[in-house]
Amino acid sequence: MKLSAWAKEQGVSYRTALNWFHAGKLPVPARQLPTGTILIDSPVRETGVTVAYCRVSSHEQKPDLERQAGRVVTGAGERGLSIDRTITEIGSGQGGRPGKLRTLLADPAVTTIVVEHRDRLTRFGVEYLEAALSAQGRRIVVLDDSEVVDDSGVADDLVREMTEVLTSMCARLYGRRSASRRAVAGVRAAQAEPEEST
Repeated sequence: MKLSAWAKEQGVSYRTALNWFHAGKLPVPARQLPTGTILIDSPVRETGVTVAYCRVSSHEQKPDLERQAGRVVTGAGERGLSIDRTITEIGSGQGGRPGKLRTLLADPAVTTIVVEHRDRLTRFGVEYLEAALSAQGRRIVVLDDSEVVDDSGVADDLVREMTEVLTSMCARLYGRRSASRRAVAGVRAAQAEPEEST
C-alpha cells in the first residue's frame, strides 16, 4: 500500500507520515522504490486479541478514564498496534479487587494488554504479571514506562518501588494528579543527605 493511503487509513496527514518515514519512526515496515514511491509492507497481523486496559481509582476520576482510554488507543496506534477492544474500570488496583482485570488476565485469547502507565494495571508486581503472561506467549505493552533515575543516571528498582508505594499513598490523600509529583519529592527528600548542624 502507498504511504498516502496508509496515512489516510491511520488518520494522520501524508506530511506527518513522510516525516516519520524519513526520521525512521514509522511504526510499520516501509521501503522506497527507485521512482520515489514509498510503499508500506503489510504488517503481520498478530494472532489473538489486543486489549486496551484503562483504570482510575475513584468515581470522581471518571472523566479522566475517558481521556486515558483515548490516549491509550492513540498511543497504541502510533506503535502499530490495532486495539480490538477497550476495557475500562474504576478501582484501586490493590489487593486483586478489579474484577475486569482478573477476567482479562484469565482470558487466553487476549495476547496483548496495552496500558498507559504500569500503575494503571496494578500498583505492585507488574514484573510478575509480565513474566507469567510471557510464559504463555502473551505480553503487556506499557506506553509510558518512564523510570525513576538516580543521580548517577541509572534507574534504581528500589527507588522505583518506593515511588510506587508513595504514589499509591499520596493518591489516596491528595488525588491522582499530584500523587506522582509528591511521591518523587518524598523520595528525593529521603535520599538527601542530612545537613550537619552548625
